[in-house]
Amino acid sequence: MEQMLNGFQGDLSSISTEIQTLQEQSVTMNVKLKNRQAVRGELSQFVDEMVIPETMINHILDTPVTEREFLEQLHELHHKINFVKEQSFKEARSCFDVKDILEKLKIRRKNVFSELYISLTFPYLAISKIREYILQKINSFKKPMSNYQVPQNAMLKFRFFNEFLMSHERHVAREIRDEYVDTMSKIYLSYFKGYLSRLMKLQFEESADKEDLMGAEDSAKKDILNRSTVFTLGSRGNVLTTDLEGPIIVPHASQKQETKHNFESLFRSLHYAVMDNCCREYLFLVDFFMVTGPSATDLFNAIMSKTVSLFLSKMEEYTADCFDSIAIFLCIHVVYRYKSMMNKRGVPAIDRYWDALVHVMWPRFQLILEMNTQSIRAVDPSKLGHIDVRPHYITRRYAEFSAAIVGINQSFPDERVYHLLSQLQTEVENFILKIAAEFPHRKEQLICLINNYDMLLGVLMERTTEDSKETESFKELLTARTGEFIEEILSPYFGGMIMFVKDCEVQMERGGAESIKCDEKRVQQIVRGFNNDWKRALEMINGEVMRAFTNFKNGTQILQGALTQLIQYYHRFQKVLSQGPFRNMQIRNELINIHHVMVEVKKYKPTF
Repeated sequence: MEQMLNGFQGDLSSISTEIQTLQEQSVTMNVKLKNRQAVRGELSQFVDEMVIPETMINHILDTPVTEREFLEQLHELHHKINFVKEQSFKEARSCFDVKDILEKLKIRRKNVFSELYISLTFPYLAISKIREYILQKINSFKKPMSNYQVPQNAMLKFRFFNEFLMSHERHVAREIRDEYVDTMSKIYLSYFKGYLSRLMKLQFEESADKEDLMGAEDSAKKDILNRSTVFTLGSRGNVLTTDLEGPIIVPHASQKQETKHNFESLFRSLHYAVMDNCCREYLFLVDFFMVTGPSATDLFNAIMSKTVSLFLSKMEEYTADCFDSIAIFLCIHVVYRYKSMMNKRGVPAIDRYWDALVHVMWPRFQLILEMNTQSIRAVDPSKLGHIDVRPHYITRRYAEFSAAIVGINQSFPDERVYHLLSQLQTEVENFILKIAAEFPHRKEQLICLINNYDMLLGVLMERTTEDSKETESFKELLTARTGEFIEEILSPYFGGMIMFVKDCEVQMERGGAESIKCDEKRVQQIVRGFNNDWKRALEMINGEVMRAFTNFKNGTQILQGALTQLIQYYHRFQKVLSQGPFRNMQIRNELINIHHVMVEVKKYKPTF
């Protein structure tokens, strides 16, 4: 029994050892299986990457480049070429088996695939086919009356072609880029040169010259149909608003209709076409040729530099002989707006051109303003012929011009403009004082000043903001002269009462009511004179004011101001008579009740 049990024990020990051995073998086999599976996965992927299927060869050789299958196989070819290059650096021997085939797929070489694909007769391979397709599209730009945007859009659909060339055959990519630059440079120059030439023929034949200055006499030269536009904005400001992104001017259509345009309209049309084409071209270059930053700008300049140089020289020619400051200022602000629009679109390509335009036009604008300022300074009112109290035509010119420039300048404020306008305003103020001084009587002088200031203020407030520097300045002048005129208009009728009130108030301020000298006779004359004439005086003042001022609304306001001032003087007069020395005078009983005066004054209140 003991022997049998010992035998069982030995057998169990042997079985345990065998189980342990089997476990070790199982682990080893599992590791080998995992390794083989891992190797198989990588090797399978490697083989897939290395193998060049016949379908790829067929599509690269036979399928037109515009077909989706060609583009898909080109992407796959691109991937395989890059993979083989990567493995070549690792010295993978299998690379040498497919490297030649890939190279032959890349380039066109006669009968290179005869051993693989005997039936081929025209072996157009990838790079050769791509090159021919792109060059064909570029050549299509040259066809007369062709819309080059159509082939450009077609090229963008196959932008990967250029990426493929850049990766695998850079000299072909450079050839295509150079051909594109040369072709588009000539096309843009030819198109815009012709458009500019035809466009400039649409300008008004008669334009401003050195005689059309603000201080020039109306009779100094022959009448010009559009002379008023030299100082008036009118609808010309539409080039900055409704027309800014409007359709460009079509020369042959305008010629057929015999339509003429101001220079700023032609400038806007030309540069809207420039902006639109430059934005489209720049974005095409960035997209198709895969350039950014300075590289994109350099490539763009290679195409557009001749065209923008032509524009700049033509603008210099026009500006040198221009005396229409509003036209130049509108053009400057067209530039500001188009530059801003291009930057919002992410196209800074012609920023230098925009800046160069402003650099050309600004000095001329400044010179013309200085010439206008000098022309007003040199005006001799005594040589202007008949002068009346109505707003002078020189003042009206300034009002229209200042309102135009201030209104335009609000969107892109420039302190240099305000400085030039300030100098011009100073001379205009001096001019108004000089023409007012031609009148012998102060009342006429004040009427002349008020009419001119009111007209200036009305135009400025209509076209600019109420808080502009020019508006505030003329408001102060108008208020001061209006106050002085009211005193002048009241003086002939109520001067005695006004002087008495002022004298007594001064004495009361110095020494109190008891210090006033009592002149009962003078008081009686004032009270009885007022009682007898005040209604007639109101009628006289009303008629005189309404006749004096060209602006009915302003005249009405001045009349109301005068009557209000009269009520205040009469109230102060009664207050003075209530003081010590005058309190017991019998004449106080004859004073007309102030409310009765106020009721009569209300009859002259406007109904509007």
